[in-house]
Amino acid sequence: MAKELRSRGWFGKKGKDGFIYRAWMKNQGIPDFEFQGRPVIGICNTWSELTPCNAHFRELAESVKRGILQAGGFPVEFPVMSLGETLIKPTAMLYRNLASMDVEESIRANPVDGVVLLCGCDKTTPALVMGACSVDIPAIVVSGGPMLTGSYKGTPIGTSDVWRFNDALRSGAMSEEQLAEAEASMCRSRGHCAVMGTASSMACMVEALGLTLSGNAAIPAADSRRKVLAQFSGMRIVEMVKEDLKPSDILTRKAFENAIKINAAVGGSTNFVIHLLAIAGRVGVDLSLEDFDTHSQGVPLLANIQPSGTGFMEDLFYAGGLPAVIKELLPKIHKDAITVTGKSMEENVSIAENYNTEVIASLEKPVNSVSGIIVLKGNLCEAGCIIKPSAASPHLMKHKGKAVVFETIEDYKARIDDPNLQVDENSVLVLKHVGPKGYPGMPEVGNMALPKKLLAQGVKDMVRISDGRMSGTGFGTVILHASPEAAEGGNFAVVQDGDLIELDVDARSLILHVSDEILAERKKTWQSKAVNPGRGYVGLYVRTVEQAHLGCDLDFLKGKSGSEVTRDSH
Repeated sequence: MAKELRSRGWFGKKGKDGFIYRAWMKNQGIPDFEFQGRPVIGICNTWSELTPCNAHFRELAESVKRGILQAGGFPVEFPVMSLGETLIKPTAMLYRNLASMDVEESIRANPVDGVVLLCGCDKTTPALVMGACSVDIPAIVVSGGPMLTGSYKGTPIGTSDVWRFNDALRSGAMSEEQLAEAEASMCRSRGHCAVMGTASSMACMVEALGLTLSGNAAIPAADSRRKVLAQFSGMRIVEMVKEDLKPSDILTRKAFENAIKINAAVGGSTNFVIHLLAIAGRVGVDLSLEDFDTHSQGVPLLANIQPSGTGFMEDLFYAGGLPAVIKELLPKIHKDAITVTGKSMEENVSIAENYNTEVIASLEKPVNSVSGIIVLKGNLCEAGCIIKPSAASPHLMKHKGKAVVFETIEDYKARIDDPNLQVDENSVLVLKHVGPKGYPGMPEVGNMALPKKLLAQGVKDMVRISDGRMSGTGFGTVILHASPEAAEGGNFAVVQDGDLIELDVDARSLILHVSDEILAERKKTWQSKAVNPGRGYVGLYVRTVEQAHLGCDLDFLKGKSGSEVTRDSH
């Protein structure tokens, strides 16, 4: 016997309760037959004009609705907190977990049998997936898609160029007028960043995990095929409800290992680490920081997309999209991992083709033999930190230099361009108190702009270390997510100017050449620079957020509460 629809606990009731649940819905002009046992599909929408990447989602939701209706479902669209990476202060990461709570409780509390997750901008994807996993009813993801490639003076541009433009402006190679022209030339269509930044990395992540229809990741937002995929996703979620195919059935250990390998192959964002760890914590898969290094090894860079390559997401789509990358990777991944289609990963990509080997390379002739995420350990970051080697400078992968320390972001901004700053190209820039608790929220400031006087000398890169994150569009020899963060009072908290730091990426080590005795002595007088907000959500966040090597979820949100609600509202 087929499992009874969850929504029947609302709309199938007799008497007063059923009357109330149905009658007030009918004020929207819904006929009675819609309540007679059709699967109710929620469309979880992160549309917002304050989230420019997701500003086209009302239109995308209409395509999803058509698919749900076509398959015999009953679509109901609802809003959840939307996180706009480019506007929210102090950082959208502070609110990822809050948005996940909104999603989780909105799904659990309402009469939905399955859910379509509309997400695009960086934090909206992990937030929606985390929330849906904690309820564990059938769910499918539809990403908003990347914007079309920008063009400035005949040259293709994308978000990664923001960092280059900033350095050019500060060094005098670019004027304010030229910057304004570039600004008007970059974001020329709907969609999220046109490079393999965090938003595109998240779209690749959910496809690699098996949570989307094949091909979802790279279709441009402005391409009509994005709407076609949305309609097919609406059709598929109705079937998933009938099959009772839930996130917990799809998000197995195999799925997470596949996602790590595919992220390496596309040169995905370092933010991928924190978000995948958080999702694993919700579904109960034992994933560790070391897994990202272990499963990245032996996977070369195949996608020639900025910031690790030269192309753009639009190029990746025309070349065959993520399915063509996955097909090339089949010898290295779990081919039998189940997906939302009900089929295996291998079956999903069986007809995929590579139309441009300059954009999607082969395992035999990759874009770069170095890729993925490397986890560094040592006395500077006892619980670990990470580096993205494909976006770093080869000559700095083994480096020794003296620390130039900035205790806070304000300290950095006040002194980085001081001509009297004691720094040279061999120095190691260290930025503290930008971690989960210290900022709070762990902002994307880890790819610190270089000192102005060194830019004037032609210096392009330096070793930089912080307990913060960097944009997925960023690049450089940047060491991130130092854990425990400075606000926790570990060794990273007591690094001082002039301390010798040694990086050896091949050896997976980051060593502070200061004795344990001296470090212990420094800790006796150490005082945190972190601000304690005390009240509200931010206070709750600071008290309960886990460290970066655990995924930065709130400790009480780990796991899931399920979908059952037994008590009625009247």
